[in-house]
Amino acid sequence: MKQKVIISTSIEQHIADAINDVRPDRLFILCDDVTARLCLPHIQSFPILSGARLVTIASGDANKNLDALAQVWTALQEGGATRHSMMVNLGGGMVTDLGGFAASTFKRGIHFINIPTTLLSLVDASVGGKTGINFGGLKNEVGVFNTSDVVILDTRFLATLPDTEMRSGYAEMLKHGLINPDTTAMWRELVDYDISRPDLAALQRMVAESVAVKEHVVEIDPLEHGIRKALNLGHTAGHAFESFAMSNGRRDDGTHAPGIKPIPHGYAVAYGIICELYLSCVKTAFPTDIMHTTVRYINDHYGKMPLTCDDYPTLFNLMTHDKKNTAGIINFTLLSSIGGIEINRTATREEIYEALDFYREN
Repeated sequence: MKQKVIISTSIEQHIADAINDVRPDRLFILCDDVTARLCLPHIQSFPILSGARLVTIASGDANKNLDALAQVWTALQEGGATRHSMMVNLGGGMVTDLGGFAASTFKRGIHFINIPTTLLSLVDASVGGKTGINFGGLKNEVGVFNTSDVVILDTRFLATLPDTEMRSGYAEMLKHGLINPDTTAMWRELVDYDISRPDLAALQRMVAESVAVKEHVVEIDPLEHGIRKALNLGHTAGHAFESFAMSNGRRDDGTHAPGIKPIPHGYAVAYGIICELYLSCVKTAFPTDIMHTTVRYINDHYGKMPLTCDDYPTLFNLMTHDKKNTAGIINFTLLSSIGGIEINRTATREEIYEALDFYREN
């Protein structure tokens, strides 16, 4: 079933409609401590939410873990939640991922709606039915596919975001522009847009276009058996960058790479896009001019991780744990052109090291 996604201009009415469609016996609102402070005030006075029980967890992707999940389950249990209850996930991707997983597993599944509050969650995390938590030092290692009753997208929350979070979400929009088979105009607009001084009116239209790309892919392949893997462009290398950064640069030999600190998810995806566009040029004849234009935009707006050759074995090992792999073979989503999706492409250790060289040197 296609997920219901609403680009909202009347958020109070859309929340009321979503809740009244279910008529839950108990209502819960899940926030992290940041969205409880900055975003909850925008909606908590709505009459439909009166009596809702607030559940607040610690913010940050490092807290997308079993402890926070248990905290939500406990709050649902203590609040008397039944299979006829509903949870409103108000927050970024960490909240919608964890909240969706908590709701999908409590009592074998209760209703939930997603109201994303970051650009990343607007265009990526809250749409598509992926839920989960980090586990064992790996991103999104445990989770389920389960779509929310509805996703309500409202760009008013973007005014609360720091610059790094805007850029983080924008990286996923760049990805959608690269995989869009219908037009190259979307990619061109994205690499011409000044994310450092965002025009929110223009961005709302661009968000709608970006979400439409993801919705189309997910509708064709909801459980990621085939073409949905297009959405993993930049993510095989990107998740390795992210996990490495999350460990503060801990290498497999126990030493630590200097200057490596946790980074937002979208920054890791942007770095992964550089590596995987390089592999696309080498292996599938992706146009080098489009690669260089995209790489320049990423370098100008995302900087770089201070990697050295000594970090390559650890990054390679992290890639071997990616969920897209089969029989221990690292799988990439590559491109032969904008929209020319090449899923399940492999690369040798040497080729991956060359891609990391390209990332560092360009």
